[in-house]
Amino acid sequence: MGIEIERKFLVRGDGWLKEGEPVLLRQGYLSSHPERVVRVRIEGDRAVMTIKSKAVGVSRGEWEYPLPVPDAAEFLERLCEQPIIEKYRRRIPHSGFVWEVDEFLGVNAGLVVAEIELPAEDTVFDKPEWVGDEVTHDKRYLNSNLIAHPYSAW
Repeated sequence: MGIEIERKFLVRGDGWLKEGEPVLLRQGYLSSHPERVVRVRIEGDRAVMTIKSKAVGVSRGEWEYPLPVPDAAEFLERLCEQPIIEKYRRRIPHSGFVWEVDEFLGVNAGLVVAEIELPAEDTVFDKPEWVGDEVTHDKRYLNSNLIAHPYSAW
């Protein structure tokens, strides 16, 4: 079993826009239940299914499996909870870590968050100047929650 240790922050300003290449991600959920999230994602020419367990602190179990892109596209269209999540992701190296900055589209347009994956919960890290308030424990910012409660409705 893999373990994901992730922290999430709001993004401020536009300094992040000049860093990293934006890549379109389309993702949907076969299950958005907090105890077991099952996600399908297409990123460029790659598709994966990811299963995540309930978070304990900032850690949770994570399993990822490759999918054929045509199958993933069909899952997104026919099987996943709607609306699907669409966003541009930039991967930005900073002080030995890679920050993933997601700029949401559609009903979640206007939301921009940055995530960092860590080797341990107590890992110390340096934040870029464009990283704002932490929202790791605010469930509204979970991608799986943005389906039923989109940012535009807050």
